[in-house]
Amino acid sequence: MSSPLEIAGSESAGGANSPISLGLRPSPEVTEGIGRIALGDLLRRSARRFKDKNAIVTPSGAITFGDLDDKANRFANLLLGQGAKPGDRIATICSNSIDFIVAIFGIHKAGLVWVPINRALPADDRTYILKHTEAVMVIVDRDIDIGEASGIARAPLVLTLGSEFDARLSGASEVEPDLPIHERDLTMIMYTSGTTSRPKGVMHCNLAVYSTVMCNIGEWMVTRDDRILIVLPLFHVSAHCLLTTFLAAGATVVLHDGFEPDQVLTSIEREKVTFFVGLPMMYAAMMEHPAREGLDLSSLRYCIYAMAPMPGQLLRRLLKEFCPTFVLSSGQTEMYPSTMMLRPEQQLLKEGNYWGEPSIVNDVAIMADDGILLPPGQIGEIVHRGPNVMLGYYKDDAATAHSRRFGWHHTGDLGVIDDDGQLLFVDRLKDIIKSGGENVASVKVEQVLLQCPPVANAAVIGVPHPRWEEAVVAVVMLKPEAAADAAEILGHCRKALAPHEVPKAIQFVDDMPLTATSKLRKVELRDRFINLFGD
Repeated sequence: MSSPLEIAGSESAGGANSPISLGLRPSPEVTEGIGRIALGDLLRRSARRFKDKNAIVTPSGAITFGDLDDKANRFANLLLGQGAKPGDRIATICSNSIDFIVAIFGIHKAGLVWVPINRALPADDRTYILKHTEAVMVIVDRDIDIGEASGIARAPLVLTLGSEFDARLSGASEVEPDLPIHERDLTMIMYTSGTTSRPKGVMHCNLAVYSTVMCNIGEWMVTRDDRILIVLPLFHVSAHCLLTTFLAAGATVVLHDGFEPDQVLTSIEREKVTFFVGLPMMYAAMMEHPAREGLDLSSLRYCIYAMAPMPGQLLRRLLKEFCPTFVLSSGQTEMYPSTMMLRPEQQLLKEGNYWGEPSIVNDVAIMADDGILLPPGQIGEIVHRGPNVMLGYYKDDAATAHSRRFGWHHTGDLGVIDDDGQLLFVDRLKDIIKSGGENVASVKVEQVLLQCPPVANAAVIGVPHPRWEEAVVAVVMLKPEAAADAAEILGHCRKALAPHEVPKAIQFVDDMPLTATSKLRKVELRDRFINLFGD
């Protein structure tokens, strides 16, 4: 019996009835390179269209698309000249800079695997990641200690950014390496924050990133005339997503190494920034900063917030005084973002931690424990599928299999889809508090606490309790110069929460333990207050 590709009468590849002429799948030899999807190509294509336009602007300098592409080619050739082979892992421990972006795209162009490491990680976590990935080279900032205690010195080869980096690039060819790179080739391993255990390496291929970049350009309506200000760290999936999306569109990236509200506000005016992406706490800091009143921020046309809900009162002020268009965009390391969007027209229509609807590149559903997809109105685990799903966890087949049960990617988040098709986030599965036989969503209690005028930040955790099994405990940080006691805050909570949701205790702190992207590290708070109600 003939296969679907064996058409009667087709005796040669070029015949009238050949698979090629009929639009069917040709042989691998014919397709080699034609359907190529590779991340390094994004930069090359933009460099051809916008050679002399600034690609990256920083407080200390700028680089054009043409020069950025040339330098990335040189670095790719340098890596290959050092003996790196396609598939080898190259780690980076760097802050945001032009050189760091050169290194990222050089790794992509060389067909190597990028392993970004948070430079704030302790030495034992660095050592674990370097050993786990068997990295053949580590690229570091010039101010990073590479002594024995750093966990870096034992790496096979260490390259420092700065003058050494520039000198070595100058001796390499600026011609892009001619390598076969395929859409499903592993291109990066990004490690999760590891708040409860050793970090897991999330593997992404060229297709996952490329498909989402194209999706983001369309969903966010990015144009070549846009100028985005990036303050998030480039080792994080969110910032890498922004970098690749805007460079692929031919837009200019204004890059800061961290968030300082006065510097961001000044840059928006000076650089005529049109896009900004930040956490709600960043927007709040800019709104309260005294410099804002004297600056012209009218160039802003589109703002994205992520990683935390936006208080309604703050959002209303922002829409009136800061930028006319706001969007919530969400995702996770395992699902190259953006995955979900709460669109501009939905911003003030929904109360609660709404994530909106899926982007055009992936599906979202709510699943029961037995794998049944649930109808609107029923709470279950949020699951996704699409080309932006990770390849899996590096060297962890069991965790990979667990994350893709029933043919969907499992997020570990609880949610519900309402009758309008909008996704409401309920809580992390591990953050649901079981108190007196009732389930309490920590996120709901946190939202109420953040509406209390003196409260700057709040985290709600479950703490062992002899009567309630777990007691709802609120960890609260007050605004500067604000004053409040536990009775005032509990009174505020009783007006908006059911009795079982009201915290059993309020703990005041001066600061919150945060990840590099300002997510709360609740595991540290649980450890700190685990004996609050006795051993």
